[in-house]
Formats: sequence, structure tokens, C-alpha cells
Amino acid sequence: MGKFGQIVILNGAPRSGKSSIATEILGNFVGNWVSLGVDNTMQAMPDSLRPGIGLRPGGERPELEEYIVSSYGELYKTIRVQSLLGINVVVDVGHHDNYSKPLGILPRCLNILKGLPVMLVGVRCALPEILARRALTPSDYLSSQDGQPVPAPILLWQKAVHVPGVYDLEVETSTATPAECADSIAAFLNGNTLSAAAATIMAAK
Repeated sequence: MGKFGQIVILNGAPRSGKSSIATEILGNFVGNWVSLGVDNTMQAMPDSLRPGIGLRPGGERPELEEYIVSSYGELYKTIRVQSLLGINVVVDVGHHDNYSKPLGILPRCLNILKGLPVMLVGVRCALPEILARRALTPSDYLSSQDGQPVPAPILLWQKAVHVPGVYDLEVETSTATPAECADSIAAFLNGNTLSAAAATIMAAK
């Protein structure tokens, strides 16, 4: 069997800049790269199961949680197959475990990728910039009005998505451009293949 494809998992809150970094990786990294994650997974599901793996933290839809576990599993099995075929994968996700009960999805998903070259990247973005980006998105996207308190779900996303917060690399998109973030990822990959962060998370489950 030939060389496995590299997997780069971008984990962060909505509007943190993951998709923009993924676009930079697809356009500029050497080799064949595909992008998988929340957006294309949601496009393949019926309205009755949305937002699926994009469900925000807070335990608001316990009836969806069984589906979310299986959907994440299918996503990561697809990522594994791509890597086994020698295709590089950038993954755009917002992992959290703030459901009606802990589901332990991230360790389960990383276990599916065991033995493959994985890099786990924390994509952080300062709250003021998150709010500014949300204000520019469609009207049905939760945002904060001037002078009003920040909606609790937005604050919860900022916290929950980075638990346990164990990463191989972290980038801050309110101070660095997508291209600069991608450059940091490329520099890390020049000397690393297997994820120390993934091993730590799986060992602690």
C-alpha cells in the first residue's frame, strides 16, 4: 500500500475562519487535497435531521443526538478511506461535547483515524471578530445587535468547542490571515505526521 494521505482537522466555532483556511490549503498545498466537514455533510441530510453535526452546544435537540453520533462516525470513516487511498483531507468541524449528556464523539472519531497521519488544529477567533462576521451573514444566522448582550449560544460555542483544547497547533484568525494560518500548518507538517494531540485525547477518554 502506498503512502497515506495527510489529514488536517480544523476545529473551531462557527465563523472562526475554518472554511477560509481550508480553501487556502486546497489551493496551495502540494498534492491532491479534498475538503470534508460540517457544510458538505449538512447538504446531504434531510431538513428533519438538520443541523445534524452542526448542532450547537447546549443540549437543545436530544432527539438528534443518536444521529449526530452516527453521522460523525460516517464522516470520519469517509476521511479514513480517502487517506488510505493516498488523498489528503482537510476537515472543517466544530467538535464539542455539550449535549444533553456527554457523547465522547471526538475520541471516537480520532480512534477511527488511528494509525493515519493526522494533525489537529485549533482555530480560534476573538469574540468581537466572531460577532462582526456573524453580522455579515444571512438574517437567520444568530448574531448580536449593537448594545445588546451577546446571545448565550454564541458564548457557549466559544467555550465548548475548545474542550479539551488539546491541539498540535493553534491559529488565531482575528490576527492572522487565512493564508498565514495555512502557512503555519504547512510549516508544522514539514516536520510532523502523526498527531500527539490525538493520541493524548484518545488515551484520556
